[in-house]
Amino acid sequence: MTFQQLEYIVEISKCGSINKASQKLFLSQSGISTAVRELEGELGIQLLARSNRGVEFTPEGREFLSYAASLLEQKRQIEGLYGEARNSVAPAQFSVSCQRYPFAVDAFLRMLRTAEENRFRFGVRETGMDGVIDDVYDHRADVGIICLTDLTEKIIRRLLDARELDFHELAAVVPCAYVRRGHPLADRTSLTEEDLSGYPYVAFEHDQGVASDFFEEYPMATLKKPAKYISVNNRSTAMYVLAETDAFTTGSGLLSECLTDGRVVTVPLQGKTSVHLGWIHLRNTRISPLTERFVHLLEEALADSIAFTRRLQEQA
Repeated sequence: MTFQQLEYIVEISKCGSINKASQKLFLSQSGISTAVRELEGELGIQLLARSNRGVEFTPEGREFLSYAASLLEQKRQIEGLYGEARNSVAPAQFSVSCQRYPFAVDAFLRMLRTAEENRFRFGVRETGMDGVIDDVYDHRADVGIICLTDLTEKIIRRLLDARELDFHELAAVVPCAYVRRGHPLADRTSLTEEDLSGYPYVAFEHDQGVASDFFEEYPMATLKKPAKYISVNNRSTAMYVLAETDAFTTGSGLLSECLTDGRVVTVPLQGKTSVHLGWIHLRNTRISPLTERFVHLLEEALADSIAFTRRLQEQA
């Protein structure tokens, strides 16, 4: 099977006939027909149903057509990407995958503001911990940002070792509850699980089968089966729900000054072990200058976030 044969199939679908496709491609009709028959013989399926009225795609042919079109599009993208690179300096590339932490997005914004490259392709993706680990392991991200707790550390580190990923701790913080400013519990200096009982609980949705060890909400026994449960799939929606209702969620408690409107505050949880925040990357691989730059900015953004959050909690 060749890309040329795929191009013939796609062009036949666009033109509606082999004759018109041959005219469009400036080729003989017999040449295209022969190429299609050779492809059908190689695959062992009939792609086109031929009659006096012309040709029609068989069900197998229509299915094959979708794959052919996709492969040709990927071929054009690759040719465009590396053809462009041959004629000019290739763009700097960097991507980060992170759990839904505002300080991680703050660090990414700092990287954009300080970028000196004339051409770059930077990317950031917020997802669950399992997604972050997959992104780094599969080379979709240069660096990932996750958290560990005393309850989840053993199983997460075992998974990281199995995938040859290293975890670099940045800071350990006291877990908190997130509530709206004006919430009945917002003026407390600390909270217990009993204090939170009865209020709606907000959590990020996860794919079926994902273990609770991968959740970024702080694990608490009373939250395994809450009576009032709200599922969301992104950080912005979670903050909107918290700001407009008496719902709460749990986590690192960190807020970033540049990414908060002040409607949500955090209150430390009593008697809970620390949340360990850090970044992961593939073991035994060279850390690029862009990754080094981002990690430095991440350290700065996290330190600023911790200081800002403490000020808010002291003012409450």
